[in-house]
Amino acid sequence: MKTIHILIIFIILALVQLYVPYRMIKDHEDILKYGTLYQFKTKPIDPNDPFRGKYITLSYEMDSFNSNDTTYYNNNKVYIHLTKDDAGFAQIKGVSHQEPTEPIDYVEAFIDYNDNGYIRFELPFNRYYMEETKALAAEQLYQQVNRQDSIEKVYAMVYVKEGKAVLSDVIIAGESIKDYVTK
Repeated sequence: MKTIHILIIFIILALVQLYVPYRMIKDHEDILKYGTLYQFKTKPIDPNDPFRGKYITLSYEMDSFNSNDTTYYNNNKVYIHLTKDDAGFAQIKGVSHQEPTEPIDYVEAFIDYNDNGYIRFELPFNRYYMEETKALAAEQLYQQVNRQDSIEKVYAMVYVKEGKAVLSDVIIAGESIKDYVTK
């Protein structure tokens, strides 16, 4: 009798362990399929970090806002309401402490610092994972293109749905960074 109970518990635990990664993958795929696509302009960052491995670190032009509200504190969660400009790039439509109830595209972010009404935040999709052999070349290319005064636009393609975001690609001069690196 005890063997049957142990077997049932083992089967339940195995199913739970399979369900959790399945659900995470399904949620990401759902955002990519049904979410709204936004393009976020990137800006250069300092790439020196010996612990960074197989991904590109991204920083965005849209990383701050001004506010007279004194209740924005470091590490607090905020909701960045999004809209698109005429060129199709993401812009801040508004910011709130509470999750929006109306149907609007938004992402969750965390406040880095508040300096007399200048509030800087960090977007949750600042890492673009790549194949191990291409990541270093991609990071170097990204830094080179972003630092020079070039007409090449660098931006991230991000799908947004119900406050969650999935970074799908990084575009340099109209081409995927994966294709750009292989040239």
